[in-house]
Amino acid sequence: MKTVTGLFDTYDDAKSAVGQLESAGVASKDISIVSNNGDGRDVEQQGSNAAEGASAGAGVGALAGGAGGLLAGLGMLAIPGVGPVVAAGWLVTTLAGAAAGAVVGGAAGGVVGALIKSGVPEEDAQVYAEGVRRGGSLVVARVDDDQLTAAETVLDRSDRVNIAERRASYVQNGWERFDDTLDPYSPADVAAERDRYRPTTPRI
Repeated sequence: MKTVTGLFDTYDDAKSAVGQLESAGVASKDISIVSNNGDGRDVEQQGSNAAEGASAGAGVGALAGGAGGLLAGLGMLAIPGVGPVVAAGWLVTTLAGAAAGAVVGGAAGGVVGALIKSGVPEEDAQVYAEGVRRGGSLVVARVDDDQLTAAETVLDRSDRVNIAERRASYVQNGWERFDDTLDPYSPADVAAERDRYRPTTPRI
């Protein structure tokens, strides 16, 4: 299977991409979402399945309510260097293990390592992890070869971040790589980061 990935500046954009992937025929079980919730915003209270298959000791807490598809499984998780996130899908178990084993440190024991193990190149995994740290949302899907073009088309039509441009922006401001020993962004930091990349013209 291949891995397709999209970083989004808002949870709503990521949620929309998940729905479009499901509509395009990608099974819910093959999609994951990880969304920064450091600002304590109200993400819809849906699902109770996120803790299934994940370590309870890693801090996964299910959200109450009900919905269909992947988002029925949203749960809470704390990730070193990122802070609180809402997450669902197959990646949750890997992330939960990373959270429980945070003492390992570095890529092998953190969110970057979880992404690398899922088939994301390390250079991109560093940016994706940093993007979530700064308030973003990540969608990762595993697809068969014959679904790859359709899945990439869905994400290309969505509002996913241009990863090369975002990396360049981070580097220009002194960033080198994701560091899970740093404190998570505060709600004010997250708000400022989202404002930095907010479109100046309405999307069509």
